[in-house]
Amino acid sequence: MRRLILIVAAVSAVGIGALVAAELVNVGFTRSTIDLGVIVGNLERSAKFYTEALGFTEIEGFSAGADVGGESGLTASKPLTIRVFVLADEPSATRLKLMEFPDAAPKKIDTQYLHSTLGYRYLTLHVADMTASVARAKAAGVEPVKAPYHLGGGTWLTLVRDPDGNIIEFVGPKK
Repeated sequence: MRRLILIVAAVSAVGIGALVAAELVNVGFTRSTIDLGVIVGNLERSAKFYTEALGFTEIEGFSAGADVGGESGLTASKPLTIRVFVLADEPSATRLKLMEFPDAAPKKIDTQYLHSTLGYRYLTLHVADMTASVARAKAAGVEPVKAPYHLGGGTWLTLVRDPDGNIIEFVGPKK
């Protein structure tokens, strides 16, 4: 009962934003979005793909020394240089963090199909205009895997692959 009174008071006093923030704190999160780290084979080529073919914007990245990588368990004592990309210029925007390890020779996974390998398999971009998104990708030299697929209603699905073969899906209407 006390929780319900607090929720009603929060909504009444400062709106739904406060309610969402309160619920995030209740489950231990400070943001409702996630950051995704992607190890790439060629950082420059991937940065160009994500900005030119998909429309991401690069923001300030960061680095971490070999000691941080090793002591935290992220790397086998290898330094990290992370380039960060967003779709919107807002504090809570999801961040795509690209990095490469040229001297570590990471193993390439099988990206043929979603079921080919365990793990995170694709990135979904909800687009306002499928036709424009596909045209932007093609202008950057990226061909769709297949023609747009009609999901129903006004929603379409188109797949493209990043330079390492990872699947990026566009979901949205054709205009």
